[in-house]
Amino acid sequence: MSSYNAPFEIHVHGQVLLRADVTFEQLQDALQPLWAYAGARSLAAGAASAYEEEPGIQFNAKERTLQICWTVSGDQDFRQALDDVCMGLNELAEEGAAIEVTFYDAEFDEEDGDRSQEARDDFVMLFVGPNPAAIMKVQRDMLVQDVIQMMERHFEASELVGVVSEIDKLFMQRFDSLLSSLEIGKLPPSGGGSGSRGGSGHRPRHLH
Repeated sequence: MSSYNAPFEIHVHGQVLLRADVTFEQLQDALQPLWAYAGARSLAAGAASAYEEEPGIQFNAKERTLQICWTVSGDQDFRQALDDVCMGLNELAEEGAAIEVTFYDAEFDEEDGDRSQEARDDFVMLFVGPNPAAIMKVQRDMLVQDVIQMMERHFEASELVGVVSEIDKLFMQRFDSLLSSLEIGKLPPSGGGSGSRGGSGHRPRHLH
């Protein structure tokens, strides 16, 4: 997509552990929806982020990791590219991983003093993995971490064992119901971490 008058700056952030046999060519094919959306003809040409301080899209063959900290200008149609990328990475991932995607309102100006306008920022959490169990595990681990951090303000860690057990029960129920679902790679909107607008300002960017 052309960046001309693009309504959003879209930031993709995450790290995926890949299978030992994954090649650069396979990864390039899986990530084609990203680099092609940026107007590039190859992963090497499209790996650089719109911001020089961001690492972009990096493949570490020795450590078998895909590291993404990459920004592109675009619109809501980028969501289809994300769905396609998740499907491709599912085939290459060694274990479950989370990918954060933030849509920053490119037209919103925090300095203009007009507080009647809200930024159209949006946030989506995506998950990839070799199978539904691996995806559910990373979803479960992230939720447990969030809940424990919040509740430890009021309770001792030893008192939260029952809470973690109930979370595990919920995820076992979800696993059973979503085992055959084609949407297993994306957390539904009702789940934690998906879909929030930025109020009167922008969501904070990742710092490096």
